[in-house]
Amino acid sequence: MRARLVPAVIGGAPAFAFVAIFIAWGGIALTNLIAGTALIVLFGVFADVARRRGRAIEPAIIEKMCGLPTTVTLRHRDPTYDAATKSGFHAFIARKLGEAAPSSDEETADPEAADAFYERGTAWLRENTRNRKKFDILFNENVDYGFRRNLLGLKRPAFLINAVVILVCIGIFWYRWPVDLANSFDARLLVVILIALIHAAYLALFVTEQGVFEASRSYARQLLLSTRSPHLNKDSKRGPAAPKTSRKRVSRPITEQGA
Repeated sequence: MRARLVPAVIGGAPAFAFVAIFIAWGGIALTNLIAGTALIVLFGVFADVARRRGRAIEPAIIEKMCGLPTTVTLRHRDPTYDAATKSGFHAFIARKLGEAAPSSDEETADPEAADAFYERGTAWLRENTRNRKKFDILFNENVDYGFRRNLLGLKRPAFLINAVVILVCIGIFWYRWPVDLANSFDARLLVVILIALIHAAYLALFVTEQGVFEASRSYARQLLLSTRSPHLNKDSKRGPAAPKTSRKRVSRPITEQGA
C-alpha cells in the first residue's frame, strides 16, 4: 500500500481535491455517488499508473548508478565496504551458488562475467529473504525504495494534472465572475488552486532522483547484510554430523531376578 497507493494519492492529490468539492458531505445524493465513485476509480487508476511509471523509469535510474546498487557494491573496485567484509559477501554467495567468486584480476579482465555472478547472487538473496517477519528491516527498505521510485515516476504526470486542475478552476472562476469567497463553492475552488500550487512545489523540491538513489543504496546495503542473518546461515552453523553407529543386540543370560 505504501509503495503503490500512497504515491498515487500524493501524485493525484489536486485531482482528488477537485473531485471532492462536488461531493456534498452532509447527505447522500446521486451527484455524491457519482463523485464518490469517480474518486475511488481515480485511486485505483493512479495506483496502477504509479507502479507502471516507476518500472518505466527504473532502467534509466539503474544506468545512472552504473548498475544495480547491489552489483556495484559487490565489485572489488567499489570502496563502499572494506576488502574483508566484501570477501565475506563473495564467500557466502559462492557457497550458495556452488561456484567460485571472481577475483579482482578476473573482474578486471571480464567485468561482464563478474557482474553476472553478482547478479545471480543478489537474485538468490532476494528470493530467500521474502519472509517479512524474518527480514522486516529489508522489507521496509524495499517498500521505501518502491515508494520513492513510483512517486518519481508520477512526477511529470502530476505536473500535468496540476496544470489542468488550475486551468479548469480558473475557467470556472471566469464563468462565475465575480468571485464570491463567501460562497462555499468558490472558496473550495480557491483551496484546490492553493493545493495544486503547494503540490507542484513539493514535487519540484523533494521528489528527486537523488532520493531514489539513496533509497536503493539503503536497500542494497540491507540485502547484503542479510548474508549474516542466522536465517540464511543455519546449515553453516551446524557442526559435522556424528557418524551413525549400529547397535548390536547383546544377549544376556536370564537370571533368577530377570525371570
